[in-house]
Amino acid sequence: MRIVLDTDPGIDDALAILYLAAQADVEIVAVGSVHGNVPAQVAADNSRRILDVLGLDGVPVAVGAARPLAQPLLTSEFVHGPHGLGRWEGPEPSRPAVRESAAEQIVQLARQHPGELDLLALGPLTNVALALLLEPELPSLLRSVMVMGGAVDAPGNATPFAEANIWHDPEAADLVFAAGFELTLVALDVTHSARADADWLDTLAASTGPRGKFAHDVLGFYVDFYSRMLGERCCTLYDPLAAAILLHPDLATYRELPVSVELRGEKTRGQTVADLRGYGKEISAELGGITDRPAIKVARTVDGPEFFKQLTEALIDRV
Repeated sequence: MRIVLDTDPGIDDALAILYLAAQADVEIVAVGSVHGNVPAQVAADNSRRILDVLGLDGVPVAVGAARPLAQPLLTSEFVHGPHGLGRWEGPEPSRPAVRESAAEQIVQLARQHPGELDLLALGPLTNVALALLLEPELPSLLRSVMVMGGAVDAPGNATPFAEANIWHDPEAADLVFAAGFELTLVALDVTHSARADADWLDTLAASTGPRGKFAHDVLGFYVDFYSRMLGERCCTLYDPLAAAILLHPDLATYRELPVSVELRGEKTRGQTVADLRGYGKEISAELGGITDRPAIKVARTVDGPEFFKQLTEALIDRV
């Protein structure tokens, strides 16, 4: 599998990259940064630092969108630390970012390798939306798009209704969901299956290998945030879950739903909206359903134990 990664590292983004790098049959073709957990330039710096740790210094990294399409920039350092990787103090990146923007990089690679690349989007969808505006045929050029984001049948986390990646750029997400990509959405509906408990964190802390030690070092700040929020030592590993489902679709079950994003609600802006009533298309159209866009695959359940087995092997056993 050849993956183009769009990401905003971010602690759980870092673990997703570690997971992908441990897979013998996966190539990370390129990385693009986006605003979200941290500003886009910081995300690009962190991406290169993570790749340096992994010895993947030949993977090009492009700086992506510095702000959302239609709202002010907001970032989440209170969750991920002042520079996005918790308290980890690593060296500066060994090389510069490429000259192209992340959106331009997606388009160029998709044109060069039509039908061969899978796009894994772990942050706000600004770069993907911009790439779609640059190349309207992008949905047919990419083999698939995997998005970590949204809350179709669950509460939000950035607001009571909106998940963070979608909330950071609702207009971009709505454009992407309507475009006709072969798209899978890993939303908050299933991310409870990726909550690391104290026992798993202790296992990680005992690792002496480079991946495990790095993962443990960056996770501390994130675990502290979740422990304060939930009252127990834990954290939710959203992005590694999306990466694992991309590689192993049978980890999840799915339902096919047209999904839109609320753009105007005073309290609900950024909410992912799907018609869950189960009506046929004709009746749904008569009763205000979402009928102007293709359905996407929305993960419904996930095999959490198998996910953590795979993640543990990637971080600890293969060192």
